[in-house]
Amino acid sequence: MRAGLAGFARSGKTTLFNALTGLNRGHEAKLHLGAIKVPDSRLDKLSAMFKPKKTTPAEVLLADLPGPRAKGASLESESLQALREVDALCLVLCAFPAEAPPDPLRDLRDYDAELILSDLQVAEKRLHRLKQERNTGGEFQELQRLAKHLESGAPLRLLGFSDAEDQVLAHFGFLSRKPMLVVANVAEEDAAKPVDPALAEAARTLGAESIALSAEVEAEIAQLPPEEQPEYLSSLDLSEPARARFLRAVYALLHQISFFTVGDDEVRAWTIKRGDGAARAAGKIHSDLEKSFVRAEVMHYDDFLAAGNEHRARELGKLRLEGKDYAVHDGDILTVRAGRAK
Repeated sequence: MRAGLAGFARSGKTTLFNALTGLNRGHEAKLHLGAIKVPDSRLDKLSAMFKPKKTTPAEVLLADLPGPRAKGASLESESLQALREVDALCLVLCAFPAEAPPDPLRDLRDYDAELILSDLQVAEKRLHRLKQERNTGGEFQELQRLAKHLESGAPLRLLGFSDAEDQVLAHFGFLSRKPMLVVANVAEEDAAKPVDPALAEAARTLGAESIALSAEVEAEIAQLPPEEQPEYLSSLDLSEPARARFLRAVYALLHQISFFTVGDDEVRAWTIKRGDGAARAAGKIHSDLEKSFVRAEVMHYDDFLAAGNEHRARELGKLRLEGKDYAVHDGDILTVRAGRAK
């Protein structure tokens, strides 16, 4: 799962990238990559109970994407290609006093317009080719529908698509179809405030979600020893670093959930898409497990915690055997049983 921080120059996206990843990348206009370990109190509790040799949290790969070198400039080909390689766009908008008064509403509309324009160019190029080939079948008709929608100035994330349409359109890499999280980068004194209602509404009309945070505050938190962070957060009326809220928002945006595997060697969190079956989850652990999947022993974290141990959970009927099509739930603890790989 790869999330991309996008935005105009001086939006604070690289400052936020460094704060979230613990890296120290420069502000030059090029792609930066870093991993964020996903905080999860359930994993911490399981680790305390099992005392494994190793505890492994889930990770989100975060990309600091190159953007326009100045406000008003168009996205260059390098930026467009980098945008196509992420699963979700996290658009960082300057909402703090800087060299000029911030206008996050304008920046949101301008950036989304760049995505729409790029998609329209892709659609029109393909439509032109299909016309030359006298191919006016299903792909032509669908691209005409998309082009008409884009010409109205609306992003493709507002359109519904069937599974078949998804397969036909996947290779085009349309940018305005990607899930978008609008990140309002606010001043320190506004770090605990919700997103400005007008900006939140504008994001919703574009099919996007929104959160507010202060990249400056997150950078300061990242520099503090863990034992000093709660006091600093409390002084700002914050209950947790924005990292946790940011990651929850990204998970929700991409319909991701976590399941766990436990044991003396390792307690680990794994990420899958909501609705994925047990065999697909097993494949996250190892590809051979999906191929040779027989069944999974499943108990939910809450049931395990209430029971106190696996034996008691089994006695209470909270440990179940499930087949490959069982839809794994957020917080499930899985033990996969497999046969010989074919």
